[in-house]
Amino acid sequence: MVQAEIANATPEEVAEFALGSILNGGGSFPGGDKHASVDDWRALADAYHDAVRRSTQSDRAVPILWGTDAVHGHSNVYGATVFPHNIGLGAARDGDLMEAIAVATAQEVAATGIDWTFAPTLAVARDDRWGRTYESYAEHPDVAVDYASRVVTGLQGVPGEAGFLGPGRILATGKHFLGEGHTTDGRDQGDVACTEETLRDLHARGHQAAIAAGVQTVMAAFNSWHGTKVHGHRYLLSDVLKGALGFDGFVVSDWDGFLQVAEDRAEATGRSVNAGVDMLMVGVEWRAAYHDLLQQVSTGAVSMARIDDAVRRILRVKARAGLFSRPRPSRRGAVEGPGVGDPVHRKLARRAVRRSLVLLKNDGVLPLRRDIRVLVAGDGADNIGKQCGGWTLTWQGTGNDNTDFPNGTSLFDGFVQATANHGGAATLSPDGEFAQDPPDVAIVVFGEDPYAEGDGDRDHLSYSALDSEPLAILRRLQERRIPTVSVFLTGRPMWVNPELNASNAFVVAWLPGTEGGGVADVLFRGPNGKLDHDFHGRLSFSWPRHAMHTPLNVGDTDYGPLFPYGFGLRYGDAAADRPGRFDESDSARGLPASDRPRTVGSAYPR
Repeated sequence: MVQAEIANATPEEVAEFALGSILNGGGSFPGGDKHASVDDWRALADAYHDAVRRSTQSDRAVPILWGTDAVHGHSNVYGATVFPHNIGLGAARDGDLMEAIAVATAQEVAATGIDWTFAPTLAVARDDRWGRTYESYAEHPDVAVDYASRVVTGLQGVPGEAGFLGPGRILATGKHFLGEGHTTDGRDQGDVACTEETLRDLHARGHQAAIAAGVQTVMAAFNSWHGTKVHGHRYLLSDVLKGALGFDGFVVSDWDGFLQVAEDRAEATGRSVNAGVDMLMVGVEWRAAYHDLLQQVSTGAVSMARIDDAVRRILRVKARAGLFSRPRPSRRGAVEGPGVGDPVHRKLARRAVRRSLVLLKNDGVLPLRRDIRVLVAGDGADNIGKQCGGWTLTWQGTGNDNTDFPNGTSLFDGFVQATANHGGAATLSPDGEFAQDPPDVAIVVFGEDPYAEGDGDRDHLSYSALDSEPLAILRRLQERRIPTVSVFLTGRPMWVNPELNASNAFVVAWLPGTEGGGVADVLFRGPNGKLDHDFHGRLSFSWPRHAMHTPLNVGDTDYGPLFPYGFGLRYGDAAADRPGRFDESDSARGLPASDRPRTVGSAYPR
């Protein structure tokens, strides 16, 4: 019932204490090496497997279960294929694509000897200030419902059919149960004050679909519901999830989430287990959790019946996954299909990028010819770490550069590929300056720096209040009468009216992952001059009119977004539907003085 982090529990310790599971948290690798090879991952998996077997001197030893946050591909592993984050995939509205991505992710995870991913995230984000908005597919539950079964099936297979949890498949996790996307003011791990009907109709529907598809594990949410932490909420975890919804797998806590239930850690442990948590994910002090649970049982605070139920659920899942009969992890990977960074997976990821792009504005500058001179500006243009976002190699996704992604392509790489050998050229100039003749067009790539969880929480949605440099670049180019295309890298809708006004075209690329070259596939015409790829994505989150325009969700009685849920231009209709100037008068509404943009007022004339 205890899951320990690999940096804090050796194989020998896992065997000695008969721990049920291990995980590699964000930024944890074999030997602490971010560039650990696939062989290194397999070797460590073998070490845990072998230590458990030796400790019992029996082939019937209860196998260890290894979990990982493979939330947009096997994104903790050097060289892996990193797919777009969920917010971009939600814009794609493509269930077949989602299932294919899940299959590819399962194959890459299995190739490293790992059995389990903490995905899919089924949160329905209702306030875009929340730092986990990009982990949500949409503000409306229908997308999560459509995707839940496809992702779970892609990862695990279909229950009752050949291949279910067989070679190349891994365990899925429905997370986080329940209501995390509805916290007050979008505060991560905060309180949810909605009605039970809202909790059921908005936030539980994706989980219901995942359970119907056979998801084997569910992760409890950090948030509270009306002041009671979900980790200690017996009604939600036992009566609803395991009772009314019929979930027969096991519930795992989030990282030390059980410790938030009470001030005394032993009491918190016991109350969480009694509420329905079956496995305790422990960040560091796993020995304390082990002894706390023993103490709670010895005093009668936790019954043996509850322990038996939790253990039965964990063993049931391990049996369904075939872990009792599987060979050493290193012997599995060689026979379970395509591996880490496989070219087929990279091709799929590039397709996902194309499908996820949303065109908000185009005055006719797009699509681009391949025989033109392109100036590529902005700090996101040649920055694979930035385009991948959080939960990529490190927890926050920070501290990464292009050398950390040996199989990846930046957006700039794609622009170079598009113009090379076609009479054109793409030149990188992060500040947008040029010394020679002016370019035919400029592409400015900018957006949010990587973040994860609470570190990404915001008080407002103004982009220029956070970073005014991209707007300055756009306005300099606009002054020089250079047609300009903005490509926005973001984990949420943001107030970007000044940037929209300073751009001839505006594309939302979300957080596209390692295959940034897919952006060029859509921005440029094909090699023969024809249109190979049109825009496909449609907003799965409503776009704000001003910096404090949140919560903003389709179906609100006062619904009035800048761009509505489902909006997305195509090349065929962009010219007819192009908008005029966007209102900048609300640029500082509600913002503290320290966050107000340095430049406020009218944009340069179009």
